Amino acid sequence: MIEIFDFRSSIDYKVIEKLTNRSKLEDKRIEDIVYEIIQNVKMNKNKALFDYTLKYDGVEIDESTIMVSQEEIDDAYSKVDGDFLSSLRKAIKNIEDYHQNQKQKTWMDFKDGIVYGQKIRPLEKVGIYVPGGTASYPSSVIMNSIPAKVAGVDEIIMVTPIKVGISPFVLVAANEVGIKKVYKIGGAQAIAALAFGTESVPKVDKIVGPGNIFVAMAKKAVYGFVDIDMVAGPSEVLIVADESGNPSYLAADLLSQAEHDVMASAVLITTSIEVAESVKMEIERQIKYLERKEIIEKSINDYGAIIVVDDLDVALSIANEIAPEHLELVLENSFEMIGKVKNAGAVFLGENSPEPLGDYMAGPNHVLPTSGTSKFFSPLSVDDFIKKMSILYYDRKSLMKVADDIVRLAESEGLTAHANSIKVRYR
Repeated sequence: MIEIFDFRSSIDYKVIEKLTNRSKLEDKRIEDIVYEIIQNVKMNKNKALFDYTLKYDGVEIDESTIMVSQEEIDDAYSKVDGDFLSSLRKAIKNIEDYHQNQKQKTWMDFKDGIVYGQKIRPLEKVGIYVPGGTASYPSSVIMNSIPAKVAGVDEIIMVTPIKVGISPFVLVAANEVGIKKVYKIGGAQAIAALAFGTESVPKVDKIVGPGNIFVAMAKKAVYGFVDIDMVAGPSEVLIVADESGNPSYLAADLLSQAEHDVMASAVLITTSIEVAESVKMEIERQIKYLERKEIIEKSINDYGAIIVVDDLDVALSIANEIAPEHLELVLENSFEMIGKVKNAGAVFLGENSPEPLGDYMAGPNHVLPTSGTSKFFSPLSVDDFIKKMSILYYDRKSLMKVADDIVRLAESEGLTAHANSIKVRYR
């Protein structure tokens, strides 16, 4: 069960290291398998794609069945109830509204014969990977597609495994956000198909979306041929709480993250030993009633922790070092402490802003940097689906004012042809 660590006299950095070092992206055996799959799909296209789908998913597909049909979409709608559809549409509206505020505009400036600016253009084709298997992730569909849609991406293509059939919730979510092409493929082979294209699957400019270790390593391998969102590691939540924290709420929030994966991390840092002990008891009580109990227990045992510290400055210092995907500040003065947060994918303020609120409904994107990468990565946003082009114009008079400077700098680098490009204009 989850362990309490007392850091009030000194910090045990071995504990911090264990909590942050959970990636398995260096597995050479998996890397070799992924490389072989990518090369096979790159060379043999549809044939390799169909062969791998039969091998790994146990389903035979061909050119006529690889894409989800309108009949299958209609059937999906018949399997979901009106309440789900209402909740889904509410979430879509909130997420669209939030991302509309991220849109950038083309701009230009004019002065003394000089024009400079920046043109914003959306990517043309984007591929979204949505995990399949025993779980269903309509939230992954909407979180990955909506910022692309708001950015103005021409075509959004979705791939998802067919092994146990495609969830009707996933198909309905895809249709609700306007995705027209959904392909019944998964794994590293689906990533390869999106990166290089096949006779059936178009090549895209960028691939986004979560997946297992094979999908993550495939995305890493094709980066450069296409762009990717990030190489995501196991999910994580870190809660900073003072003596005002409700142990029942805190335990529930930790457990909600632990159910994602056996490698998920759920950590509480508190200034109250009483809160720490109460949360430990609450975890033991609540876990008995949860369906994914086995996954939660392994996650909590291996990567869960309750850490007791002297004050909130120490708590936030540790939080900034861990740089969590999700950071909850359950404090009497949460808004006052936000300025001390340097590294986090998303910050949730107060006891009524639990992490699942961000996963499904609030509006900010739930595709977040993990494994400490919030020190240099940001949440998925509209910016991920645009490209920027610089614009420049000088008239002759403006060029002549800086001609000697350009020549001098070019010659300092030994690039005489660069210098000559300027000189020929004022000889």
